Amino acid sequence: MAGTIPAQAKLSAVVRTIAGSMVAEVCSIYLRRANGEMELFATEGLDPGAVHVTRMRPGEGLIGEIMRQGRPLNLSDAPSHPAFSYRPETGEDPFHAFLGVPLLRGGRTIGVLVVQNRTSRVYSDDDIEDLQIIAMVLAEMVAAGDLLSREELKDVEIAPRRSERLKGARLADGLAFGVAVLHEAPVAAGRLLSDDVPAEEHRLSTAIDGLQAQIDAMLEGHEGIVGPSYDVLETYRMLAHSRSWNHSLLDAVHSGLTAEAAVERVRSEHRAGIGQARDPYLRERLHDLEDLNDRLLRHLNGDGEKARVLPENAILVARNLGPAELLEYDRTRLKGLLLEEGSSASHAAIVARAMDIPCVGRLAGLRDRVNEGDPVIVDAETGEAYLRPRPDVVAAVTARIGVRAERRAEFARLRGTPAYTLDGAKITLLMNAGLAVDLDILPETGAEGIGLFRTEFQFMVSEDMPRRTAQTELYAKVVEAADGRPVIFRTLDLGGDKVLPYLQAEREDNPALGWRAVRMGLDRPALLRTQLRALIAAVAGRPLSVMFPLVASVEEFRAARALVDREIAWAMRRGRPAPSRLEVGAMIEAPSLIWHLDALLPMTDFVSVGTNDLMQYLFAADRGNPRVSERYDPLSPPALRALRAIREACAESGTPVSVCGEMAGRPLEAFALIGLGFDRLSMPPTGVGPVKKMVLSCDRGAAARGLAGLLNSSSGSVRGEIEALARKLAVAV
Repeated sequence: MAGTIPAQAKLSAVVRTIAGSMVAEVCSIYLRRANGEMELFATEGLDPGAVHVTRMRPGEGLIGEIMRQGRPLNLSDAPSHPAFSYRPETGEDPFHAFLGVPLLRGGRTIGVLVVQNRTSRVYSDDDIEDLQIIAMVLAEMVAAGDLLSREELKDVEIAPRRSERLKGARLADGLAFGVAVLHEAPVAAGRLLSDDVPAEEHRLSTAIDGLQAQIDAMLEGHEGIVGPSYDVLETYRMLAHSRSWNHSLLDAVHSGLTAEAAVERVRSEHRAGIGQARDPYLRERLHDLEDLNDRLLRHLNGDGEKARVLPENAILVARNLGPAELLEYDRTRLKGLLLEEGSSASHAAIVARAMDIPCVGRLAGLRDRVNEGDPVIVDAETGEAYLRPRPDVVAAVTARIGVRAERRAEFARLRGTPAYTLDGAKITLLMNAGLAVDLDILPETGAEGIGLFRTEFQFMVSEDMPRRTAQTELYAKVVEAADGRPVIFRTLDLGGDKVLPYLQAEREDNPALGWRAVRMGLDRPALLRTQLRALIAAVAGRPLSVMFPLVASVEEFRAARALVDREIAWAMRRGRPAPSRLEVGAMIEAPSLIWHLDALLPMTDFVSVGTNDLMQYLFAADRGNPRVSERYDPLSPPALRALRAIREACAESGTPVSVCGEMAGRPLEAFALIGLGFDRLSMPPTGVGPVKKMVLSCDRGAAARGLAGLLNSSSGSVRGEIEALARKLAVAV
């Protein structure tokens, strides 16, 4: 096949050789065209005149059935199958027995290989195994150009090549143009066929042992687990030790494949078999298997622990990411993020916003539509991704990137300008933080302090429980970086969707409403007390502001505050300085507190409204579930009335109140909050500039008067009306 004979002669020789070795009267190769049709490229036994003439539309005939399912089809009487499509030009009338297998590459069906016989028979398992191996080799040869030239393949869809636009969800604002980098990109198989089966079996077994030992080490020892969650790693271990997975790999090696080719074959079978499943549990298992296959390939290649080197202007493409995984990449080269899954409240989205990385999620079928190195655009203004974009699209996006740079320059000029409305109301703009990188950019944002420091991020990216000394060191850095600006530390907000691998917790049917946040801290007082001691030590006699997340009852806050007082007394008994000023607050995220603020507020020094959780509980819609997260609008009468009730209760009691949810960082939503009377807003770093520009163009009194009439609306959302009000008042939203 490596000779210089014409391409069609090569294909004819291939099908003739396969037919002879399989004792088949017909052997045919179909390849997928760019329009999705499957075209007959070569045949032995059918009418040669049908080559490049017979085409099957997507899903048509037995070929379409194999293409759709991505697995073999074995029939004793093909014409009797309901999907059979008769093509008279092929002359296939005499043939009944039919065996077709997909040519799989990267989980995509790029063609179909078929053998047929006149007599009715069911092909054996060995026949299917043999044909699958041949199909795998053929797929790689076609992709590598060994059988057809690039010119002859120009309309054959070996890998996605057309320009595509995918619609998703905006998770972190911004625009970026760069080259695709596949997260945990697999190591390419060099050789496909082995001439030493025992040696390949030894290599594979050694790599599997190494992989199993690595995953076992993650779960063994005293709280020494790493990874996104205990359950995920436990699943990894179960799958890595799975006899069926191990046997599938070893069987592929025994059939004559190299260890790497065996992994790729099993991977393609998993993708084809499970990839179309609607059951979310099965799709999650496919993600686990993908990760295991990638890890195993790196073990085979001997570089399982090497860090990946990103190209300039890298756009990371993944199904989903944990916060630690995103932080492992070089921030100076990582310009954008595209995810098949994710939500605006997912950890990857939160970290992306903190790092100012444009991110679009919920892009269905993304991984199968993009190749490593493809030019891609992340349009997180519209929630779209452009794969292999046309030149005119690139030019338009490049111009928009330039406009954004000009806006950034404008925000930078406003950095030192106090945020006063046109009618003289002072609006305090604070920054949400949780990562070390946030501390570096605090002066650049123009924020007046940190209104929410998420202490759990240190726990989520650590391999084991951070010791008190490590916590103290981080909190001291935060205080130093603030340089006299106020900092509000939120105690650990764990549980729910933020499960630590080294804190074993029982599986909950509804974790968002389960054992999380302050509930976990009160039930595990040693965990909360250690953190409070670290905070007291970190401020070293300076002011300390600390607040507790997801307080649902007055009793919870009373118990949490008692722990603070206890730790202050503990420090003083040992001659350590107490904070010069202590402020203890609560986050209002549970709707129950809205009707008990008269009892709560006198006990607090301040409160902060966490609109992310408050809204999901108010509307009974999981903010992390894409099916329901868009079913409510925070700019709706019930949401705005709830926020007004909180603000009025705080004003009556004289309790300082801020808003630190995602609403505060969006100019239009922040405009509504100011109209409701809120004057302290804490937001992601990227929100400070746009919100300050809005504040400087806003008349607070006029906003309040215009908003008042909208709160009694019967509409499900008043977003359009608020936008119209902002335009009428010439507010920069």
